[in-house]
Amino acid sequence: MSKKKTMNLFLSRQKLFTSGAFLPLCFVINILAIAISTPVYAQSSIENNSDRGQSSVPAANRSPRKLLAQAATVKITGVKVSTTEKGIEIRLESPTVTIPQPASQNSNVTVTYDIPNATLALPNAIEYRAVNPDPGIAEISVVQVTPTSVRVSITGKEALPAITVATGTDSLVFSAVPTNVSAAGEEIEIIVKGKRKVGYFIPNASSATGTNTPILETPFSVQIIPPELIRDRQATQVKETLSNVSGVIFNGDGQSRGGEQLIIRGFSGGAIVRDGFRRGDIDGVTPPTTDIATAERIEVLKGPASILSGAIKPGGLINLVTKKPLKDPFREVEISIGSRNSTRSRFDFSDRLTPDGNILGRINGVFETGNSVRDLITSNRKIVFAPTVTGKIGDNTDLNVSIEYINGRRGADFGLPAVGNKVADVPINRIINEPDDTVTNTAIQIGYNIEHRFTPQFKLKNSFQYSSYQFDFGVVALPTFNDTLNAVVRLPANQTALLKDYTFQTNLIGEFKTGSVSHTLLAGVDYIRRDSRTSNSLNRTPSILDLFNPTYGLVKPSQAALAPFTDNLVLSDSYGAYIQDQIGLTDNLKLLASLRYDTISQNNNDLLAGTNTPSTATALTPRVGLVYKVIPNVSLYGSYSQSFKPNTDLNAAGQVLEPQRGQGYEFGVKSELFDGKVLATLAYFDITRNNVAVPDPTSDFGSIASGQQRSQGIEVDVSGELSPGWKLIATYANTNGRITADSDPALVGNKLYGVPENAASLWTTYEFLQGGLKGFGLGAGLNFVGERQGDLANSYTADGYITLNAALFYKSEDWRFGLAFKNIGDVKYVETLGNRRGSANFYGDPFTIQATASWQF
Repeated sequence: MSKKKTMNLFLSRQKLFTSGAFLPLCFVINILAIAISTPVYAQSSIENNSDRGQSSVPAANRSPRKLLAQAATVKITGVKVSTTEKGIEIRLESPTVTIPQPASQNSNVTVTYDIPNATLALPNAIEYRAVNPDPGIAEISVVQVTPTSVRVSITGKEALPAITVATGTDSLVFSAVPTNVSAAGEEIEIIVKGKRKVGYFIPNASSATGTNTPILETPFSVQIIPPELIRDRQATQVKETLSNVSGVIFNGDGQSRGGEQLIIRGFSGGAIVRDGFRRGDIDGVTPPTTDIATAERIEVLKGPASILSGAIKPGGLINLVTKKPLKDPFREVEISIGSRNSTRSRFDFSDRLTPDGNILGRINGVFETGNSVRDLITSNRKIVFAPTVTGKIGDNTDLNVSIEYINGRRGADFGLPAVGNKVADVPINRIINEPDDTVTNTAIQIGYNIEHRFTPQFKLKNSFQYSSYQFDFGVVALPTFNDTLNAVVRLPANQTALLKDYTFQTNLIGEFKTGSVSHTLLAGVDYIRRDSRTSNSLNRTPSILDLFNPTYGLVKPSQAALAPFTDNLVLSDSYGAYIQDQIGLTDNLKLLASLRYDTISQNNNDLLAGTNTPSTATALTPRVGLVYKVIPNVSLYGSYSQSFKPNTDLNAAGQVLEPQRGQGYEFGVKSELFDGKVLATLAYFDITRNNVAVPDPTSDFGSIASGQQRSQGIEVDVSGELSPGWKLIATYANTNGRITADSDPALVGNKLYGVPENAASLWTTYEFLQGGLKGFGLGAGLNFVGERQGDLANSYTADGYITLNAALFYKSEDWRFGLAFKNIGDVKYVETLGNRRGSANFYGDPFTIQATASWQF
């Protein structure tokens, strides 16, 4: 009987672990997933025909890593599958190097071969997969499992297939003969997974859909910051890379409290998640989610994203995808030194923890010190420690456990006030509190992810994460500018906070067809328990500071002498359930439809007054999107989505604000250019949100709900490799964000604070790939941010600015040396606007030089 072959794009490994069940259900699922699978492994050996005489390699080059590097790298350029009289034949092609026979490992009905020192270099794909290639074969896959290892897996339908392997001069041939065949004539489905990663363009992302979907087939705006860009820019902070994404504006670190505060598509409070796990905030401040050293890449999803991520604000989210253990040994150490006595030491080690490689481990660490740009005595210090372990706990079950610990100490910085219609024009090192004010913060994240594959088409994922974040300001001189006195008024004060999150997520993912229509179904539940306590105390005896001629030395009382001002404990339980279907109506028409239901109960306890304010909120949140491929490398898309986020923010009276609700429309076009090496996206968006929580301009401790806000705009993102060695990422955003309804009529029509009407960025690098300059490279770029309003009242503004950056680097087999120049020209510019005239406005860093050296061994 003839066999029908069809070609379609496949949604590969999921990396956004969104879902979660109630606590008992999670444990039951985990026990069942472990119980239904028991590993069975076969012993095997690798044939070695090499001469066993004395090594001719010089002693200096006999380290394991150097010996591997000196061996001929196998580049697999083609995968061909054909039928034979008895079964199928899989041919791996390598035109220049003979592929050695690999070792095999049997598990249930799957035989696996790992080819060491090999790379998969298919012309238009990053991996190959075929479903039902033969009546007795369920699946064939050829994937790059590590940077130096290719895995071939052959899965039988009812029993382990019989495999023979033959080596040719330019190919490696696997002959597979199925056993216990009970069906014939089933459809063959050849699946090409995505496209090969090139330069600054990674073709697939998971943050938008929960599945590894090609960006060209995703009906939302998604950008990815790849590891190459992080390294080329020699970035040590997340904010440095996000300047290369349209519509994203860094807006401070929460007055020294440690987390990045972002404005996305005009809206403040953009969410930062770690491997898909969202966290709460304290007093409107997002905790530090992760250090950039532990991030493999950064995915940016713009627009309302509540379907998978739950209760977040509608501007979008930043997903930091962390590094996972590698099968082959990897060791790297790095040190950076720079301006203001800054030093940063980093290490990244990964290796097998068992001889068979079933358990892998990786650990990243950072130690960072340096002085502040401001006149602060306390030097900045940060420690990061992040181990992670991955292991097989069954034939088809994998478990990953990770821990991340971040501890920081720095001088407390409350920014500058507005004077007239501008941020105070004083030296950028000026502070309005005291030089010895200090803040400490600690963030801990512990979690696991377990994945069980029932069949090649259906899998279950269950995840848990515990996270905690706390900070303590000690006793500081809390400042605010008094326009009447034309001076800074300061009160000795203390703020401490502790946030704890317990998150469970469970997803079931299945791929199937109904007739000619393909489906990728994702159904999930999640549960989040969140405890947040914030305490403020102060001394009401003020001191006066001359902003333009300050004299420091305020004698601050002990913390015990401060009077409690607020002490609030917020407890919340969030339950969510959602379903999503990615439907392939035709080869070039894709529909995404999803729906989420949330119910959240919250108790706000005023511990000073002895009162409890309960609240409950529910929401039904839809999302729908459509993608039409005009030609294979150009797609048109449109989408509609909603968001929902109950406020944990309190007003000055200690009352919980009304929940936020948002909705967004988006239309755009995406295109892969330069033979699939460059991705270009043009998007139009229109987003509104109601009951927005923003800092209260009249209070240092409260927030207000400002009514309705609307943001419309156009964004352009281009990233990739224009020619061998020449990489580029360029962005432009035009954003019109305004207040459209408010209890204060005077605010209606005002622009949203911190949002430039026009912003653009460019970063490009060129690396010499041959000749006498091979290994050398240089990069240059700029960031343009237009004029912004400082507060919702539009009472002061910050001028637009352009900063220039550059980098030089040289890399060899083991070493990489880099030199980065940031803010060339030493431009004085306002980076952060706090929606508060009295403080919380910050100038950006001046000219900075940073030298970096890294060694892989």
